[in-house]
Amino acid sequence: MATRVIAGKEVQVNDEGFMTDPSEWNKDIAAAIAAEEGIPELTPDHWKVIEWSRQVAKNGKSPTLRQITTGTDVNTKQLFALFPKGPAKKAARVAGLGKPEGCV
Repeated sequence: MATRVIAGKEVQVNDEGFMTDPSEWNKDIAAAIAAEEGIPELTPDHWKVIEWSRQVAKNGKSPTLRQITTGTDVNTKQLFALFPKGPAKKAARVAGLGKPEGCV
């Protein structure tokens, strides 16, 4: 397992850059990863998705796009606006979770 320093903290990541230990995550790490993903600022809507995803994650596995839209009342179009080009995958990375099942 590889390690990487994000927001001044060393964390464990897999070969795709997803954190492997969600307990190492914090909000500063979320902001740093978001910036890497082209999201300059995390708004309250971003945090709604991130915090919900962390609450429902099972063993570090992220919810799917459909689960996020159903659980947060953020529709698909809004989710793509918040996390462009692969919202479930980007939301998972920012939330410090593993890659959602079914994402390529």
